[in-house]
Amino acid sequence: MKLIVGLGNPGDKYQSTRHNVGFMVLDSFLKDMESVKNSNWTQEKKLKSLVNILDFKIKTGEKEKVILVKPLTYMNNSGMAVSLITQFYKIKPVDVWVVHDEIDLPLGYMKIRFGGGTAGHHGVESVMESLGTDKFWRFRLGIGASKTKDSMARHKFKNTEDFVIDNFSTHELRTAKHLIKRGVESLIVALEKDIQSAMNRFNTK
Repeated sequence: MKLIVGLGNPGDKYQSTRHNVGFMVLDSFLKDMESVKNSNWTQEKKLKSLVNILDFKIKTGEKEKVILVKPLTYMNNSGMAVSLITQFYKIKPVDVWVVHDEIDLPLGYMKIRFGGGTAGHHGVESVMESLGTDKFWRFRLGIGASKTKDSMARHKFKNTEDFVIDNFSTHELRTAKHLIKRGVESLIVALEKDIQSAMNRFNTK
């Protein structure tokens, strides 16, 4: 059993913001899966999350239960929802995959890694504190400004918080959409084959 958590903030106000890339990847993942594309999120109040449970065919031909989750606790308290779900379904931290935005990576870049620090990401920090360990997988999707002359949009914001809860700019949208697509593909490869295969293919060199 795998638990895949997309980090973000609930509500229409935040739907298209940079900080909601984790939500966007999980929504797109469901739309791309032919067998479950019409599947709806279920609000589980006791788990403080939107949940979607599916059976995914892995490389052995067998099916593995995959629980997709979008916490409703807001970003900084994401760990509360993750803790409730892991306890309810008895999921080990090593089987938790967290999909989230990463401001320290340029827009469009991607890194999958196991464990390590939070890089200042409050959602990841909350998950780490709630699980009591850093030993879970992170699918880090870059939303930061690159070093090209026309992509320093981040500098018009007073602080990082304002930047991450703002929508992608017009010139960023194409790259952002491609990033979300790669995020979806990386989850599929990790589930169908293994996570090392996904790292080899999708980690930005």
